[in-house]
Amino acid sequence: MKTTWNLGERSTGVLKVTVSGDVWTSAQEKAFNKLAQNVELPGFRKGQAPKSLIRKQLKESSILMEAVENVANEAYLFGLKEHELNPIATPQLDVEGLSEAEVTLVFDVTVAPEVTLGEYKGLTIAKGDVAVEQADIDARLEKMREDFAELVVKEDGVVAMGDTAVIDFEGFKDGVAFEGGKGENHPLVIGSNSFIPGFEEQVVSMAVNEEKEISVTFPEDYGAANLAGAPVIFKVKVNEVKVRQVPELNDDFAKDVNAPGIETFEQLVEKLRLDIYGEKEKSASDAYDNELLGKVVEAASVEIPAVMIEEETEAMFEDFKRRLEQQGFNIDMYSQITGQTQEFLKEQIGRDAEGKVKVRLVLSAIAKSEGLNATEEEVDQEFASIAAAYNMEVSQVKQYIQPQQISYDLRLKKAFDFIKESANN
Repeated sequence: MKTTWNLGERSTGVLKVTVSGDVWTSAQEKAFNKLAQNVELPGFRKGQAPKSLIRKQLKESSILMEAVENVANEAYLFGLKEHELNPIATPQLDVEGLSEAEVTLVFDVTVAPEVTLGEYKGLTIAKGDVAVEQADIDARLEKMREDFAELVVKEDGVVAMGDTAVIDFEGFKDGVAFEGGKGENHPLVIGSNSFIPGFEEQVVSMAVNEEKEISVTFPEDYGAANLAGAPVIFKVKVNEVKVRQVPELNDDFAKDVNAPGIETFEQLVEKLRLDIYGEKEKSASDAYDNELLGKVVEAASVEIPAVMIEEETEAMFEDFKRRLEQQGFNIDMYSQITGQTQEFLKEQIGRDAEGKVKVRLVLSAIAKSEGLNATEEEVDQEFASIAAAYNMEVSQVKQYIQPQQISYDLRLKKAFDFIKESANN
């Protein structure tokens, strides 16, 4: 076999393999024998007629195309080995110069892209300072107070912004009650804007047991066509007024938080200080990692094949759909709510997909350059960790994840650890 390889853009090239001689003759014989089994001639059992008679029944082009199928895989593997190619997708096949003497098979092959690394050793990235301010603690305490707040009956019984008014209401259009416009003992948070614009403001200053007619107009884009843009009247009665009461910051509050080992307010404050510090430290560490990795990736150059971006996009899209399903949605419901088509979503996801692919390619190139590999023991330990995290047997995990994938992921982790260890902090 004779081969040529021409690499084009984005790691896609043309591999030509010319097959002739005994290999091509043998492929044609196999093709003839296979096709002959289905030929029926009068006076002979199916496939048992003399070859000379059968050949007259078969088109030469049929035999040659069947022969191409017989030899294509062998020719493809021969060409890959000849030029030391590492394909990453199924090739497209075309045929040139098809004859009894020879055939040239043309494979459009996408190979693993070559990465040109930039600087990745001894980089200088400043780590952000981590400090906990009193304002951080105060904000956390205030949120906790809000979480522990209770609704209590308001003594003066007069509605104000922020109060919860327990109301009866019924809506009328042109003097006739409309469907869905009635409620009893409905807790309405004044200022929440959960009712029609203008309704809540008119409830302000009403007192317990007071009744009032409130005039409002439904929005033009309201869901019910019979009410869209329509002026209506609501008859409203206030049954009760409640106000949010937040607890005082003292030892009793610290105990109510029910955190292990916390008995006093001072202990609670110290715990919050440590919690906030840990959160800020993680945030700063993540920011450092992202900036460091971003600098390494930006310094590298690689032409990413379209097929790699497409596959990553598809994987990310499927993951997005799974997360929606975990929240009780599906992709069709999401599209209806947001007005975003699946094509638009994939386009948006595709922008992130290209970046993710480049990160993996760059880290893989660094691992190769530095001779970083995962040992069999490390792969086994990772399998054990995954099994423990999901409460599964290792054998079960191996049904879903191949050792090669674990090894690949560990190589990328080692590459990033190498970058971090060599960096100047």
